[in-house]
Amino acid sequence: MKKSLGWGVLATGWIAELFTRDLVASGLNVAAVGSRSGKTADAFARRFGIPRAHGSYQALVTDPDVDIIYVATPHPQHAQAALLALEAGKHVLIEKPFTLNADEARTVVKRAREKNLVVLEAMWTRFLPHMKRIHEIIDSGVLGELRSVTAEHRQFLSTDPKHRLNAPELGGGALLDLGIYPLSFAFDILGAPTSITATARFKDTGVDAEIATIMQHRGGAISTSVSALDCAGPNAAAIYGSKARIVIAPVWYAPTSFRLEDYQGNVLEDYAETVAERGMQFQAFEMERLVRTGTASAIMPPDESVLIMETLDTIRKQIGLVYPGEDPGKDRQVQ
Repeated sequence: MKKSLGWGVLATGWIAELFTRDLVASGLNVAAVGSRSGKTADAFARRFGIPRAHGSYQALVTDPDVDIIYVATPHPQHAQAALLALEAGKHVLIEKPFTLNADEARTVVKRAREKNLVVLEAMWTRFLPHMKRIHEIIDSGVLGELRSVTAEHRQFLSTDPKHRLNAPELGGGALLDLGIYPLSFAFDILGAPTSITATARFKDTGVDAEIATIMQHRGGAISTSVSALDCAGPNAAAIYGSKARIVIAPVWYAPTSFRLEDYQGNVLEDYAETVAERGMQFQAFEMERLVRTGTASAIMPPDESVLIMETLDTIRKQIGLVYPGEDPGKDRQVQ
């Protein structure tokens, strides 16, 4: 395999800018960018010093110098873009949420396996150093039996009804943009839920403004989460065991610190580590490792991405949220 893997950035929105900035700052090879507009692709390429700009996604995925496609489109286009890249023989890193629903997720994972290509969900939080250390602590047994996980993700975001976040046809709302973080966190620590209860508050545009979940996991452990796009919060999270707890400093899903405490008030560990840039480069490092070794990620397995999408489908069914173009009569509930 060649020394330097070439990245292709598919779409040029805000999240693509953040990720590309971390790729470039970390010395990774961003070979090309693709947009539906040649003018937009050119401007993005100039901003980040990318050698080639393509005025179509098809041109990007067939670029011979591109090995990995990073999909940064709005949610409803994730599956289509990923399949386009896979058909062209490219490995794919798909921005969260993995797809719009579980049906699409299963299709993408199946095709990646058929093509013997790596597919990975870009849940960047899972790859951060503090999350790695948290798993080491859990594995050591110092927390004892896991009891519960709690996390929130609240932002005060655009109120413009035309903004993507407020548009049902673009998969807008709190669940897919913000709720995906604490829900994936619960999966990461406690595994897939055995039961799900959800409730939501909606905006006039039809998207969910706030979503709350209570899930039970193996062994009876419970996770709770609240996510909202119209009221900001400290964005705290904690993991409780039978012997001790981990309290993660705000903002828990970005590079941060945490404290390991027992129930006698003793601080067993006070973790802090400085991370360069925003921290999105760690998922890129993992993606390149997977491509070079030809393996699936143990940190964010494709099958788990499917299970998470099944959980999101179940939550949407409970709160009555159907995106335009979906069949409201189709039963996606799996629990």
